[in-house]
Amino acid sequence: MKISDDPEVDALSIVFRETSVTTKHLAEGIAAEYDSEDWPVGLEILDAVCRFGGRDTLRQVVLESIGPSVSV
Repeated sequence: MKISDDPEVDALSIVFRETSVTTKHLAEGIAAEYDSEDWPVGLEILDAVCRFGGRDTLRQVVLESIGPSVSV
């Protein structure tokens, strides 16, 4: 799993598995990615800082979720 934060567009990306995906919008600013067998393989959350209550909270979510393989 890979979690990354893109501060330029304020997006949090969570990738469970690298593969070709189909994106389905779940709600405004939230999308899920599915593989060819319709299994979820990722999430993208826009306006992540606001949704998580600030940059410090977002950084904690990102860093504590998966440890050293995170790119922040």
